[in-house]
Order: sequence, then C-alpha cells, then structure tokens
Amino acid sequence: MAAYTAPLRDMGFVINELLRAPDRLQQMPAFAEIDGELIDSALSGAARFAEDVLAPLNADGDRIGCQLDGGAVTTPPGFAAAYRQYVDGGWPTLSCAPAHGGQGFPGLAHSAIVELLNGANQSWTMTPILSHGVYRIVSEHASPALQARWLPPIVDGRVTTTMLLTEAHCGSDLGLLRSTAVAAPEHDLAETAAYRISGSKIFISGADHEWTDNIVHMVLARLPDAPPGVRGISLFLVPKQLDDGTRNRLAVTNVEHKMGLRGSPTCAVALEAALGWLVGKPHQGLAAMFILMNDARLNVGVQAVAVAQGAYDAALAYARERLQMRVSSGARRPELPADPIIHHPDVRRMLMTQKARIEGGRMLAYWMALCSDLESQHPDPAERADAADLLALLTPVTKAFLSDNAYDDANLALQVLGGHGYLRDHGIEQRVRDVRIAQIYEGTNGVQARDLVGRKILGDGGSRLAKLMTRIRAALAAAETMSALAGLVAPVRRLADAFETLVRELADAQQRDREAPDAAAYDTLQALGHLCFGHLFVQAATIALPKAGAADPFHAAKLETAQFYVRHLLPRAFAHLESAHASAAASAQAGAAPLDEARLFG
Repeated sequence: MAAYTAPLRDMGFVINELLRAPDRLQQMPAFAEIDGELIDSALSGAARFAEDVLAPLNADGDRIGCQLDGGAVTTPPGFAAAYRQYVDGGWPTLSCAPAHGGQGFPGLAHSAIVELLNGANQSWTMTPILSHGVYRIVSEHASPALQARWLPPIVDGRVTTTMLLTEAHCGSDLGLLRSTAVAAPEHDLAETAAYRISGSKIFISGADHEWTDNIVHMVLARLPDAPPGVRGISLFLVPKQLDDGTRNRLAVTNVEHKMGLRGSPTCAVALEAALGWLVGKPHQGLAAMFILMNDARLNVGVQAVAVAQGAYDAALAYARERLQMRVSSGARRPELPADPIIHHPDVRRMLMTQKARIEGGRMLAYWMALCSDLESQHPDPAERADAADLLALLTPVTKAFLSDNAYDDANLALQVLGGHGYLRDHGIEQRVRDVRIAQIYEGTNGVQARDLVGRKILGDGGSRLAKLMTRIRAALAAAETMSALAGLVAPVRRLADAFETLVRELADAQQRDREAPDAAAYDTLQALGHLCFGHLFVQAATIALPKAGAADPFHAAKLETAQFYVRHLLPRAFAHLESAHASAAASAQAGAAPLDEARLFG
C-alpha cells in the first residue's frame, strides 16, 4: 500500500495565505499566544505521527477488522498502542481551553490535524475524533459537578467518547427514537439528576475497545413526561464504567459488518437501566447534541478531503510510473518503450479533477473551521454573528458537497490505476469503501440538502445567503482589478447571478407547493458548492498570480488549478441549476396532488 504523505504545503497555503488565519486569530484574546509558527509546528508533529504511526496500520486494520468476544471488543493490532502514543503526545488536549487543562489552540488547527489523521488511517481516527465535540457539550452544557468529574479525563484522553443517537427504526429522524430514561434520585450527583436509561442504539463508532478503561457515551432518550417528537428528547452522560469500579448496564451486542472502515469498532449497544446523568435541561437535549452533530458534520468534510487526498497521491505516483501506449501527438518519453500514462489527456483530466476538488474542499473546510473560531471567540459581536451565519449556511454544503466529491475522486483514482486499482495492493479500493460512508452518516446528503434550502436559505428569508453573496461579490470585484483573472471572474459572477435567480424561484414555488424546494434541494446544494469553490479559487488565484512563475512552481500550479476548476468543473453547476429549476417547476405544477407511487414505481 502506498505510504501517506501529509500535504503540509497546501495546508499552509490555505491557513497562512488564503485565510491569513494566524493574524486574524491573534486578534482574539483566547488565541493571542498562538502564532503561525506554533500552528505550523503542531501540524508538522501531527504529520509525523500520521505518516509514521497511523499509516502503516491502515491496510492491516482493514484486513483484520474488529472482534467481539465475551462482550468486549478488540481492535486491530497496533491501534491501541497508537492511541497511547496519541495521548502521550498531548494531541487530545490541543484545542481544549487552558482552564480545562488544554493547550488552547484554535479549532482551525484541530481541523487540520483531523485531516492528517484521517488521511493516514480513517478507521483509527473514527474513535478519538468525537472527543472534541463531546468536550464542548460538557464544558458548555453540563453541570459543574459533571464538568469536574469528566472534563479532565476527556481533555487528556484517558477516556474516549461516543454519541448514541441512531436506533434501528430511525436514523436522521431523531423524533422517532424510543430510548427511555427514568429518575434514579439515589444516584443524584450534587445538583445533577441521575437517571436509568434503557434502549437499543446502532452504528455507534468507538462504542467499545481496549484503548481506555472507560468510555463516555452521550445518549439521547426520553423522560416519562416527554412530549412527542424532537421537543421531547433529553441528553445524558452515561459512562461505560461507574466510579465504584462496576460495569454500567450497557453492553455491545454486535460489531457492525461494514463495507468499509473495518478497523473502526462500530457497534450496536443495548442499555438496560444504565446509570446516567442529565446534561442540560430536560427535553432540550437535541440543542446541546447539535454542538456535537455540527462539529461532526464539519469533520466529515475534512475527512472527505483527507481520504480523497490519499487516493489522489497514490494515483499520481502510479501515473508517473505506469507505461502505456504513445501520446497521440508523438512520444513524450522516446527513451522508454511507451509513455507514462500521466501524459495522456484523459488521465490528466482525472488527476486534475481530483486535485482541484481536493484543494477546493480544503479551502472550504478550513474556512468553516475559522468561522467556528470567530463565532466562539471574536471580541466583536457583529463579527461573531456574521461567522455564525456563514457557518450555519455552509455546514451542510461542507458535509455533503465535499463527501460527494470525495467518493467520486476516490473512484477516479481507482480508474487511473485500472485493474491494479481494483486490487488491494495500492490501497485505493479500501479508500473507495471507507469514504463511501461519508455521504451517509451525520445526516445523509439528502437531509443536508433539505436543511440547506428549507432552513438555511428560505427559512430566514435569505439573510444568511445575502451575507455570503456580499462576500463573494466583493472578492470578485477585487480580483477583477487583475486583468489576467477576467476569465476566472466572469463565469463565477454568472453563476452567482443564476443562483440568486434560482433562490427567488424556489421562494415563489414554495408558496404554491411546500415540497418544491425539497424537490430541487440536491441540485441547489451542488450548485452552491460549486459557487463556493469558484469564489475560493478566484481568491486563491489573486494570491498566486503575483507569485507564479518558474521560480515558484507551487503558486504557478495553484493558478493553473484555479483555471482548470473554473473552465472544466464550474460549468457543471449550471446543469445543476437547470435541473433544480425543472424539479421545482414540476413539483409546483403538481401542486397538492398526491404522488402516484404505483404508476411511477410499479
């Protein structure tokens, strides 16, 4: 299997040049001591850990998988030892507040490290990745007693964490969950109410393992007086092991047999009067859990970029070495019996498509991570509000657009290798299987599209979208002062105009048929994803253009990648817009007439 090489140069471009993140972060008191040198040093250390420790475990982790024996789960060889190195290196503490024993790094640095870990070994990373979100829930919503007990081991990695949401009969529709909680006042902790929780959960990443003695489960369940639907869900902290040393009343009933991520201990869990403590207020658990869910959705976007990068690197290395036929215009390497396939136009198309979407995805994902830092820590309330609006609007795009692209990119990488890609030898077929779940978990991409259009765009009358469009148009105007970039600016501006036209049409269609926006949601999200990428590539081009040249091949390549995206991939957005128009129109014409399922589907 190809070794993993951390893409530190491009990560640095996004953080330091595009976002100018170190300077912006140091304007916030919480990050005043974290400069660019410190962030670069952290990323270099994480890259070494990813390359030297995690990447060598990836293929065997997929081949061996996890085992359930006597109610206990064992992960692939080397996984537990790697976690001990991760903890000894202080990585769990990185982005936690110094007041809680953390190092106080911004969330942007955390996201970049999440990319490195996932690029090296996605299965291993599935277990520790949730701890940052759980840390935020406990620090922001749990009682002082729960914080005093559980923040220290969460921060330093002595425990790992999970979220127990999904039940067999309900996935994204959490309003249907049936798990119950009844008061257990004899176990109340200071001012924190204790409960006995019962129910069955599935698809729980990191539900059991041998890495740590204890695991903190964040569980959604209903109190006896809970109203129906999502308004009746409460959140509980349920440890695997109680403080008296006994095992809590929850058990792993199955290790899920998955298409990919076979090294990740994803399990079904049964709770039978398991002891837990209420986090936040009764019936308001979903609001607290959304901190973790949105954090996880942004992590999925970063994860998607990471896996696509690993597949692309393997495809690029193969394309430089594989000899096959001559290029139509004449031999490129006449000293060899055939030309390397990288010289063939169709192979270059596949490689450039991957490269452009990976770089665009990294820019979007890191931008959102910076927005999260701005939302939580900027001293100006207006800046915090603007960042919060952009983050809310583009979180579903980051999750869905990037994961859709990553699966396609991994398949393109496999195609570059041809029959060899279909074998295990180069590791690409594993990446295809591993990344496929990104389009499904943390809310399927269809759910993300519906959330984007219904809640984030139309739901607030377009105010969030207006803020984004103002930023996009300002960036286009700035780039337009460089005559060499006119060919990039014009198509992105046309797309911005066309997207706003679509939104107005969806708002109008919604008045006649409430399902019209849902019918157009997928294509609307795809079009907005392309618009965000176009906007970011124009910004990248304004930075790269003055520096590009023979003496600076990195920025020259950055400029060429921006041109490729706008010329070859951005046009796909207009096809999505046409489809969205057609879907909305067809739905609105149908009006309130019920769907004739028998006629349509037989």
